[in-house]
Amino acid sequence: MSTPFLDTARRVIRTEAEALGTLADTLDGRFRGAIDLLLNAKGRVIVTGIGKSGHIARKIAATMASTGTPAQFVHPAEASHGDLGMITSADVVLAISNSGEAPELANLVAYARRFGIPLLGITSVETSSLGRECDVVLLLPRLEEACGTGVVPSTSTTMTLALGDALAIALMEHRAFTPENFRDFHPGGKLGAQLSRVADLMHSGDALPLVTPKTPMSDALIEISQKSFGVVGVIDADRHLMGIITDGDLRRHMEGLLSLTAADVMTASPVTIAPNALAQKAVAMMQERQITSLFVLDPGAPPEPLGLIRIHDCLRVGLG
Repeated sequence: MSTPFLDTARRVIRTEAEALGTLADTLDGRFRGAIDLLLNAKGRVIVTGIGKSGHIARKIAATMASTGTPAQFVHPAEASHGDLGMITSADVVLAISNSGEAPELANLVAYARRFGIPLLGITSVETSSLGRECDVVLLLPRLEEACGTGVVPSTSTTMTLALGDALAIALMEHRAFTPENFRDFHPGGKLGAQLSRVADLMHSGDALPLVTPKTPMSDALIEISQKSFGVVGVIDADRHLMGIITDGDLRRHMEGLLSLTAADVMTASPVTIAPNALAQKAVAMMQERQITSLFVLDPGAPPEPLGLIRIHDCLRVGLG
């Protein structure tokens, strides 16, 4: 089904998609120069722009900051009224202007040049006021805006946003930035839950249900009931985990259960997980083995239980 609105939407999206393909094809050695400029900065990346370029600059700064590259947006107009003090000689400035002639950028660019602060520009006009001042210029292909009239920043802002993402991700990969690192900057929301570590959700200390091999099953049942996890770990004299007693173990030894010890009933060498593993991995392991909890052990240390993570803890934060 086609309507004028759908036709417009498809035209805009295809126009911008084609522009991204052109941008990718036109990238050259200057992109590596831009990466080197950013990597050599001992301070932050100061991202700036006005109008629609300013909105894109805010997003680029946020993406860099969350992926291991310290970055901050500075509004160019506010910079002229005191915020230039936020920029130090250890920083690098990333200035964005499609035309390269935004007058609001003039004072900030002049400040960068005066104090020898490296200047990276994103513009479509290399000979513009911005382009001439930059140490490295990343050029946007001069393509028509998706509006068809040339007055609504659309194609140009999409290309700028994609170029900012390319810079941020290239830096991230160079620094071997991991999902665990990413989680440190995103502790909240669904994303934070997906990147939670086992150590963030596990129960530890006195909350752990633990008994010794010689513990009578009557006492082991009390430990299971009091700690309310439905399981109990069996540890030796050195507090090393020997086994685990679950509901399934209880059912298998129902006859004469109270005459047995924990060692008689336990499942030896239970499946465990490391504290630094992603909680999502714990969920996958529990679902695959159809179990509801895992003891947490440090694989590089003696097998002393550090914690216990349950499927319920993972579901509570949105995993599963």
